[in-house]
Amino acid sequence: MSSFDERQNRFESEFAHDQEAKFKIEARRNRLVAAWAAEKLGKSGDEAEEYAKSVIRADLQEPGDNDVFEKLRGDLPKSDVSDDEIREAMGEALAAAMEEARQG
Repeated sequence: MSSFDERQNRFESEFAHDQEAKFKIEARRNRLVAAWAAEKLGKSGDEAEEYAKSVIRADLQEPGDNDVFEKLRGDLPKSDVSDDEIREAMGEALAAAMEEARQG
């Protein structure tokens, strides 16, 4: 195998690893922000777990974070939670998920 092929295989492997790590971090972020939203909605236990699953499924609808935001925006009363609060909660959840991933 040539050094070019070896380098290409290494880059492909690193890319696959990075994509897997990104997916896991985003899934963890979704679970954390779903727990935040579930608390706002008065859900706990199995009901909160089902809600978290619905948020995770929502993230699979389209690329990016907008699908998760739209899910949360649709579920949380505008009178209680602003768009900025949702975005802030998503950012905090992402930071926490990234920190968890760094710690292993």
